[in-house]
Amino acid sequence: MSDDMENVVGMLTEQIERRFAMSMQELKSTVAVAPEANREATELVRWHGLLTESEQTLARAEDALLAALETQPDVVDDPTMALAHRVNVAVAARDGRAMVIRWLLDPNGYGKHGIEAERLARLSRGARTGPAVSTSAPPRPATPVPAQGRGALR
Repeated sequence: MSDDMENVVGMLTEQIERRFAMSMQELKSTVAVAPEANREATELVRWHGLLTESEQTLARAEDALLAALETQPDVVDDPTMALAHRVNVAVAARDGRAMVIRWLLDPNGYGKHGIEAERLARLSRGARTGPAVSTSAPPRPATPVPAQGRGALR
């Protein structure tokens, strides 16, 4: 993992700790006990966990790529290119999660004011608890429907 990303994760962790005036470990414990008490804290803890998880995934992918590159001559084969692709995907996931944390920490972030914020609040309140369209079969009638037509008993 690059020093720049370690610095970013450290900076984000410090910002979270400052906002809630407690260490990340204390915040995680508090959220585990009462996740509905502070929705912002719950989301930040969730995304911080995802960020650290993606860092670990990236470290494993980089280690595998470096091991493969050490055995390669001048030309890189397809399996090694696949490992490089895996590193790129892990970097994108990690960076995306860091961006989400930055957005959560920014009180003036896009979508937090105006009509976008109202829509987001309406969605997050759970105005709709189920699917928009019924996914179950219609109820059957309680009484049998008499047969009609040509082969019906009379």
